[in-house]
Amino acid sequence: MPLVPSIAPDIFALRPDLTALSIYAENARNASSDARSSELLRSACGELDSAPWAEAHLSAWRDAYRAFGAKPQRTPCSAEALRKRAQRDQSLPMVNAVVDLYNAISVRYALPVGGEDAAMYEGSPCLVRASGSEPFETVAEGAPKIETAEQGEVIWRDERGITCRRWNWRQGIRTRITEHSTQMWFVLERLDPMPIEALLKAGEQLVEGLRRLSPEVRTSQLYLDASTALVNHYA
Repeated sequence: MPLVPSIAPDIFALRPDLTALSIYAENARNASSDARSSELLRSACGELDSAPWAEAHLSAWRDAYRAFGAKPQRTPCSAEALRKRAQRDQSLPMVNAVVDLYNAISVRYALPVGGEDAAMYEGSPCLVRASGSEPFETVAEGAPKIETAEQGEVIWRDERGITCRRWNWRQGIRTRITEHSTQMWFVLERLDPMPIEALLKAGEQLVEGLRRLSPEVRTSQLYLDASTALVNHYA
């Protein structure tokens, strides 16, 4: 059954312009990074200035981070972190075929894109303000570590705990997509002034890329904005 994500009302109180595109993929296949991965990332790094809204969109994400108390100069959104690395190195590291695909789309569109192993979820994803007690499974200096979110921090979470801290800054290790993942969930998160049409186009390119990797993949999509009802809320 597809994961059905939800967004709590207080997130839209923070950013009424948030629009998220959720894409669920089952019967998918992943693989090691290859020449196609390298070309996708190389091409994306060469198109950093192709989206006229790019800098304004990243600026909007900085404002969103400041609104819940984060410091974007220290912990930038995922799209800005990738963009800075691409500008500095003229390249991005290869991880695996699916992660390379969505990182290339993120850089090309200046758009935060998250990819998760849906089989590792306990319940469905929910974007909420943290109570401050939610556990986050990560790694520090090569060793497993459990952190907790700051009270009021924007987090993606499931019944077990945090899957991504500071909105879309750092993903937890539990739900990362690996070469063995066959059920995948992606979320593309957009603010004004990025055009909705560009968000949908990015989603189309992600689905096309998944189908190239696994022709038998089945996908479903869900559009989330301020008119979306709350489905899940983990206390």
